[in-house]
Amino acid sequence: MTPSPSVGALQNLQARVVRCRRCPRLVAYRERVAEERVRRFSAEAYWGKPLPGFGDPAAQLLIVGLAPAAHGGNRTGRMFTGDRSGDFLFRALHGAGFASQPDSLRRDDGLQLWNCYITAAVRCAPPANKPTPVEFAACRPYLVDEIRLLARLRAVVALGAIAFRAFLTAWAEAGRSTPHGTLRFSHGLQVDLSGGVLLLASYHPSQRNTQTGLLTPAMLAQVFAQARQALVVPEQTP
Repeated sequence: MTPSPSVGALQNLQARVVRCRRCPRLVAYRERVAEERVRRFSAEAYWGKPLPGFGDPAAQLLIVGLAPAAHGGNRTGRMFTGDRSGDFLFRALHGAGFASQPDSLRRDDGLQLWNCYITAAVRCAPPANKPTPVEFAACRPYLVDEIRLLARLRAVVALGAIAFRAFLTAWAEAGRSTPHGTLRFSHGLQVDLSGGVLLLASYHPSQRNTQTGLLTPAMLAQVFAQARQALVVPEQTP
């Protein structure tokens, strides 16, 4: 079967992301972390490059995070892979039928996403997990392109207030209309976007949020249950 044009376009976009060197501060930081490493991962070869989005090119669900973790995605080369945030997220995705397994440890661990695509507002691990406004702006075109290429999109889950705002900015830059007035982030917020797309807001599954109980497994499961209800045709997983 010949791949659809969007599959090839997404692959080209992913390759462009990996080659990106737009932000000198982020390039220097991600490469220094990859060279110095930490003791518990000292024997591993770090990825040390920007992270492309990954998942099903025909996805109806898009998940948007903030940025890779220095010793998570920056080490493994895949979004939310190899850190505690990813452990929490993939258990929820597996429970909701969007992921083939409840954990994400390595790029080659066999994980598959069904009807789901994962990306982030910034593709390089930032110092102190805080990208600058200039770095957000430099990375935004990649998210804009993903929005345009994911033609079957019906639901978006934004993980955290920063990802929520970054997505809405990219949505507008992709030529899609946004709701009038100021939207204030709150967990569980649902926003009807143009084209019949539902935006859902969730607290980020960071250790700070999950260990304090600000975000519980039941709360995240509810968000993904609501996302699934927004899909045109619920997918049958193998």
